[in-house]
Amino acid sequence: MQTQLTDSIKNTSLGKQAEQILRTCVHCGFCNATCPTYQLLGDELDGPRGRIYLIKQMLEGQAVTPKTQLHLDRCLTCVNCQTTCPSGVSYGKLLEIGREIAEERIPRPLLQRMIRRALRLVLPYTQRFNTVLTLGQLVRPVLPAALKQKVPLRNATRNNHPLPQQQHARKMLILDGCVQPVLDPATNIATTRVLDRLGISVVQTPDAGCCGALSQHLNAGAEAQTFMKANIDAWWPHIEAGAEAIIMTASGCGSLVKAYGDYLKDDPDYADKAARVSALTKDLSEVLSQEDLGSLAAHPSRRIAFHPPCTLQHEQKLQNVVEQILIRAGFELLPVEDAHLCCGSAGTYSILQHELSQKLLTNKLHNLQQQRPELIATANIGCLSHLQSRAKVPVAHWIHLFDNQ
Repeated sequence: MQTQLTDSIKNTSLGKQAEQILRTCVHCGFCNATCPTYQLLGDELDGPRGRIYLIKQMLEGQAVTPKTQLHLDRCLTCVNCQTTCPSGVSYGKLLEIGREIAEERIPRPLLQRMIRRALRLVLPYTQRFNTVLTLGQLVRPVLPAALKQKVPLRNATRNNHPLPQQQHARKMLILDGCVQPVLDPATNIATTRVLDRLGISVVQTPDAGCCGALSQHLNAGAEAQTFMKANIDAWWPHIEAGAEAIIMTASGCGSLVKAYGDYLKDDPDYADKAARVSALTKDLSEVLSQEDLGSLAAHPSRRIAFHPPCTLQHEQKLQNVVEQILIRAGFELLPVEDAHLCCGSAGTYSILQHELSQKLLTNKLHNLQQQRPELIATANIGCLSHLQSRAKVPVAHWIHLFDNQ
């Protein structure tokens, strides 16, 4: 794709990145075939190819309108299109650049600004989120149905077993994150217990918090980098002491932490540390796939429908890793139609684009429940909470299948 970027941007870091990405696009349209919003809306501008052209027009100095911003906002950032693209277009990075420029050029209405600011002030902070969620659940029974769906449930899965006390030679760090300790604290407890049975000690790092994904997705890049640096500072002493990995039990967090090296590559104080952190970061499935799971084998076979989050299968390219772990352990994994498509959670998307999100959720739950599973398993707290809001069967992080036998 030929480009004529404006002089004001083409020699900047963002401009150079954007031009390189734009030049790899051959306008083939394969991306639209797997884009959830294009499938729902049938609008070229609500597919990757159309959004690429909108971003190109912005970078070439053409007028930017609220309609441009709306089409960019509607993107789920599932990057399913990147998995499909034969040319290897880095659409996700280009979208970040486009959204950042649009945010600078188009003033949002006051209500939008207030909602987005409120999300950034509450969700990344565990205690604040816990307080707000507790209040929301108190009034949830009397809310209209449309509002009731927006108040997430705490996961019914509970794990009251004490944490292991044995210290193993192998040690791994774990990220609690921001919303997972409130919505599903048992996931990291189950992870700690399962890894203990495999001879691995999990090290808690209380000073680590939000990975920064929420701020990054809401075009607050500087704020996101503050979270990134705080986590690196919390982990660094343990890394120097020999921790062999940083485990992510939420694939959305894992996708961003694996990119810390890219986001902080120009920071002289953090570039090397960030690259090291990214290299050490592993999704929980990457850890278990390399271990002998004989002691974790399932006893009675259970019928499981697995939902692979977009951040796991498309961003981290960990397709079929969890599935193979479940099959090796003896679970009956049911076929799920269109497993590559997004469930509609996508971070804050389920709040900011509620109608589209609910349509995607309807389609996803239909496919997940078609074979009548006993349980739906997934690998990301956002997907888990979103699916749980309307699922007819229990929804849980897949690690619970190995701890609750």
